[in-house]
Amino acid sequence: MVVRIRLARFGNKHQPFYNIIVAQARSARDSKPLEVIGTLNPFPQRPTNLSEQEARTARAYKEISLDRSRVKYWLGVGAQPSDPVWRILNLAGLVQQKQQSPK
Repeated sequence: MVVRIRLARFGNKHQPFYNIIVAQARSARDSKPLEVIGTLNPFPQRPTNLSEQEARTARAYKEISLDRSRVKYWLGVGAQPSDPVWRILNLAGLVQQKQQSPK
């Protein structure tokens, strides 16, 4: 039984929202997962509680939330992250950057 950490798409058309889930590798993308360990909103959001001047100069950010302890647990028992999730976990400092194979 291969377990993968991957993205499950939710949201409306042209407005995706992703759950970071743990599921069996052969299950469908939107099937019931073993566990939901985080979320990803890929559309850049501006900070809300700033003054009008600060809001103009503030950088937009993509909202990512992770349950770090559960991610560490699943990686420890052998779950394999998909490539997009690998990049997210690399940004969070939970995995090392993948090595590029020489061509």
